[in-house]
Amino acid sequence: MPDSPAPDRTDPTPAWRRRTAGEHRIPAAVAVAAVITLQLLLPDRMVPQARYALPVLEGVLLVLLVLVNPFRIDRESMLLRVSSLALSGVVVVANGWSVVLLVLDLLSGRAETPGGLLAAGGAVWLTNMLAFALLFWELDRGGPAARAAGVHDRPDFLFPQMQSPDLAGPDWEPYFADYLYLAFTNATAFSPTDVLPFSRWAKLLMMVQSAVSLTVVVLVVARAVNVLG
Repeated sequence: MPDSPAPDRTDPTPAWRRRTAGEHRIPAAVAVAAVITLQLLLPDRMVPQARYALPVLEGVLLVLLVLVNPFRIDRESMLLRVSSLALSGVVVVANGWSVVLLVLDLLSGRAETPGGLLAAGGAVWLTNMLAFALLFWELDRGGPAARAAGVHDRPDFLFPQMQSPDLAGPDWEPYFADYLYLAFTNATAFSPTDVLPFSRWAKLLMMVQSAVSLTVVVLVVARAVNVLG
């Protein structure tokens, strides 16, 4: 496949609306590696019975993506797109499974030390944040490769820099760190802050993430207080 043309630095169009060099894969790959690590550290009762199946599948998909497109994500390929979506999907499914098991464990009233309970709840909450950051990053305007190609000019998430291009500069475009920030603020504030969801799927995903985060925080804190009492 021929290399993508270099971005036109003289084009006054904001970078997020035109073809660019694409972002590096490393930040997203590090996030996936962190998710796998957190999943492996969870107690057995908060992961599926075949506890290594999903982390191994995530690792295989991550290695495949890194080998095929290791540097800048600027290649539009059906294989890469399907693999990326599959990886994000597996991460979200694995996290959802752990959330359900955590809630069932908390509702069962099983004896647990406050420290262990908070550690497990914190790992699930952090995994939830990383999982939705990957999902937002993978779906916004068709994914990172489509954003680099400037295929879609209507955003699913409206970042402040898009509304004030003079303050952001012509080379600004959302990278993984921006979606990580979006997922963190949504998981802590339980609502949009400075990044607004425009499409319906974006609104629904933010709603699901907030609901999961709120459930984990409320139940874990309540159970920890009960144990301390």
